[in-house]
Amino acid sequence: MISRLGLYRRTFLDHHVVLPVIHVASLKQAQRNAQVAREAGADGVFLINHGMSDEKLLEIHSAVAEMQNGWWVGVNCLGMSAKQVFGVVSEQVSGVWADDAGVQEFRNQQLYAESVLAVRDSRVPNCLYFGGVAFKYQRPVEELEAACRAAARYMDVVTTSGPGTGHAAEIEKIRRMKLTLGDTPLAIASGITPENIGDYLPHADCFLVATGICRNFTELDPLRVRALVERVSGFEM
Repeated sequence: MISRLGLYRRTFLDHHVVLPVIHVASLKQAQRNAQVAREAGADGVFLINHGMSDEKLLEIHSAVAEMQNGWWVGVNCLGMSAKQVFGVVSEQVSGVWADDAGVQEFRNQQLYAESVLAVRDSRVPNCLYFGGVAFKYQRPVEELEAACRAAARYMDVVTTSGPGTGHAAEIEKIRRMKLTLGDTPLAIASGITPENIGDYLPHADCFLVATGICRNFTELDPLRVRALVERVSGFEM
């Protein structure tokens, strides 16, 4: 099995990562927005489907990844579990993000998380896994540190959020999660903007951003994407 931390570091080296999230409406729209993100200096993009089949999203992903020629392009297939997604994606998919990683903080054995990792490792071992923990609209987590300790064994990037789309996470929650996770990367997937990113840079590694850098639901704002990237790249611990 490939070292999960080693895979992440080889992919993104040792810096904070900005991954704009594109709400896919069509192939041309996805290609246009991916180019906006790349020209602004983002590290890659995630494509996510709302009102579109998972199969269509993966078709569009293939075309976007081919157009971007080696740049990092991941997917969040909202209609499938992480295990199902890893069962069908190709090696073109740079990363899979699932809102619910299925971690149960009070269980010694994480059977679902183990099964997801087994499928990933057998089919697409170079595909980074962003697994949702204490994530919006999912089962509430009762013991945050225990959930983080469990999650760190099974995913490349533990991914969390605020209480809803466009809502920022509590900084104390992020601080606690990162303190527990240690070297395991932590991503935030809601509420990040160019204006508040500085509050989170000391505590998180990756930023999956849509609302805070968009003109509307489907179109990234080039100026705001660039502003976010510049704030992140200029950060010094």
